[in-house]
Amino acid sequence: MIKFLNTKIVLASILATSIFAGCVVNQDVNKAEVKSNKTKVVELLQSMENGDKKPASYINKNKYIQHNLGIKDGLEGFGEVLAMLPKGSIKARVLRAFQDGPFVFTHTDYNFFGPKVGFDIFRFENGKIVEHWDNLQEKIAKTVSGRTQLDGATKITDLDKTEANKTLVKNFIDDILFGKNPNKITEYISTENYHQHNTAIKDGLSGLGNAIKYLVSKNDMFTYEKVHKILGEGNFVLSTSEVQWHGKAHSFYDLFRIENGKIVEHWDTIEEIPSQDKWQNTNGKF
Repeated sequence: MIKFLNTKIVLASILATSIFAGCVVNQDVNKAEVKSNKTKVVELLQSMENGDKKPASYINKNKYIQHNLGIKDGLEGFGEVLAMLPKGSIKARVLRAFQDGPFVFTHTDYNFFGPKVGFDIFRFENGKIVEHWDNLQEKIAKTVSGRTQLDGATKITDLDKTEANKTLVKNFIDDILFGKNPNKITEYISTENYHQHNTAIKDGLSGLGNAIKYLVSKNDMFTYEKVHKILGEGNFVLSTSEVQWHGKAHSFYDLFRIENGKIVEHWDTIEEIPSQDKWQNTNGKF
């Protein structure tokens, strides 16, 4: 009888330990789930600089679709590129990070084969990164507006206006950049306050107008062909577009800040799309 009771006590102890261990595991899982996709992306980008190995686990190693055309598909392709860089040369300072459904997009100050400004977009499935797009541009020391390519507002507000702001940007692109209703420009861009971070355009609505007039006079105006994504969080909206310029295909990433129903600030990166024979993957830029 005593032996039987001892056996029951041991079994009960094992069961209790198992339940407790299960609770600990579940607590750890829940902690991992609490970490937002936005946080995961920021940690991943920062890991390129600080060498932290843990954020690599945020990527689905069995499914990682790469749209940077200079990098081979999958984790192996990205590893090859990192191995080519001089040790300690990578810098990645994330200045803005946003989340829209399964997408996280960031605005980053890079040193990646030289100083660059970059937008990155990551798509998540089941808490793991499965796809990546980016657009990089050389960092310019002097801009005509006196602003840098990266400074300006960072605070996310008006979360309840996300969809309205995305619609505003979509209509702005259709009417103004596609040229359907160019006279409606003041319906989209503030006439009182418009901060410009494009290196070649001055502040204000007049700065944008003068830049467009100059390009037209030189027969060098860009042509928007297709908008691939419009993503937003609150008062910030990012568009990714396929554009023809100088007779070549380009990728334009435009980040807009909206205030009281008008665009009041703009950042961008412009990247020439290489010819297909130079692509390191077959996924396309967009």
